[in-house]
Amino acid sequence: MQKVLAAALIIITLQVSAQEKKEAKPVEIFSSTKTINARTPELVGKGKLDFNVSHNFGDIGGSNGGIKRFFGLDNAADIRIAFTLGLGNNLDLNIARAKGAGPQQQLYETGIKYRIMQQRENDPSHPLSIALYGNMVIAASPQSAFPNQDNSYDGLGERMSNVLQLILAKKMGKISLQLNPTFVTRGYAISYDQKNFFALGGALKLPLGGRVNLLLDYFHPFRSESSKNAFKTNDNIKFHDPLGVGFEILTSGHIFRLNFTNATELLENRFIPRTISSWGKGQFRWGFTISRKFRLWTAKQE
Repeated sequence: MQKVLAAALIIITLQVSAQEKKEAKPVEIFSSTKTINARTPELVGKGKLDFNVSHNFGDIGGSNGGIKRFFGLDNAADIRIAFTLGLGNNLDLNIARAKGAGPQQQLYETGIKYRIMQQRENDPSHPLSIALYGNMVIAASPQSAFPNQDNSYDGLGERMSNVLQLILAKKMGKISLQLNPTFVTRGYAISYDQKNFFALGGALKLPLGGRVNLLLDYFHPFRSESSKNAFKTNDNIKFHDPLGVGFEILTSGHIFRLNFTNATELLENRFIPRTISSWGKGQFRWGFTISRKFRLWTAKQE
């Protein structure tokens, strides 16, 4: 009889443990698929479509800002319109078109994000969220008539660039943190520039109360010293690390972000290798993002 009771207790304990693990709730680390410049591990959701508009204005201060440019609001530095479709619970497809702020413009982007793991409450086997993001961008703007320019590409292959990004994120209490190791490769680069870049990014979300969050993100591109010196000598250009600060406002069905960043362009393919604006000189800009989700079909219960 004691053996039967012991066996029954073991079975009940295993069932309760399995049920607790099954009912462990997923953790929403960030409220959207992006912060200011950084991708997050969050997905749109199976059967949903996210319509996203991002806009960067001109410099607030510096020689190209101030009151004569209405603190950057007179200029549209870069605009991106994107559609993200949730193909599965852990898979998103992204299609976007960006204006571009440099010599390479009319940028068409396709991308895929796959979530490998999602953080779950009180589940040590799922302590963080992990996702992979990859894209391909094609510049459709005309080729430069002059050699050794950023848009002196020849052929489709030189118009293309790619990003591969690993996203590691965790929510600790009310604070959300993440790392974004990123690799950028380009089909074309001017003679003293790099075709391939590794950058390490990171992001933070801090609730401010109500439905308002503070967002921060930062990327450090590992550019070679020879490339830095060549740009300084030939073009009087100094590169800076992209830094973004934003306020996220959550409303019913919409997410609105007011952004401030020294990154002129909106795509990783461009702002990681080409940020030349400095916060210290007032060369940062207003920006905003509006996101709205639509349900296209109802996901089947699993």
